[in-house]
Amino acid sequence: MIIAVHQPQYMPWLGYFEKIIKSDNFVFLDNVQYKEREFQNRNKIRTKDGSSWLTVPVISKGEGRQNIRDVKIDNEVAWQRKHLASLRSSYGRATFFKEYYPFFEEALGRQWVYLKDLNIEIIRFVLKELYIDAPITFESDLGVFSMSAQRIIDICKKLKADTYLSGTGGRGYLDEKLFAQENIKLIYQDFLHPQYKQCYEPFVPFMSIIDLLFNNGPESRKILLSL
Repeated sequence: MIIAVHQPQYMPWLGYFEKIIKSDNFVFLDNVQYKEREFQNRNKIRTKDGSSWLTVPVISKGEGRQNIRDVKIDNEVAWQRKHLASLRSSYGRATFFKEYYPFFEEALGRQWVYLKDLNIEIIRFVLKELYIDAPITFESDLGVFSMSAQRIIDICKKLKADTYLSGTGGRGYLDEKLFAQENIKLIYQDFLHPQYKQCYEPFVPFMSIIDLLFNNGPESRKILLSL
């Protein structure tokens, strides 16, 4: 069995979902430290001027080091209205805007408390639209408290996985010998970013998955796995 793990991100990019497709069980790392200025609370969308960040404001002042599952959204900021306006402005003329926008309008219209709950709601919606049915597990339900590579190994053991699918960044920090000692095969994601129809030219890669959905609709899964 192949497992992959990742923190719950906000409107993740295409490679995030390609990793889930290639795993037999995907684990949300919701019990690791939240890191600012990464992708847990923000991502990029394509605009007529290139790209733009959509950032969910979070409460961090005075909170110290927080686990992702404990991070709260700062709802004193009118972020939902701005995000929806950005989606309408950037994708209002996209071929499949009318099919997907109602979900985001409803989801971003709710008063979310925790960032992870918002992120997972959007991820689950995208998984459904991409016909991805890999089982989802939450790290916080596994009782794993080790660190670094040992944390991943312990997750694999809990789920009885014999293969771990890592992102390419894992080559820089994972101790491959540890995996070999535990008879867990370590493989790396080899994702080649596809080029697809966008609202504007030239093509700009590494956008949120919603860029692919709004522009290509039901063909999105095929495009995602085309390379």
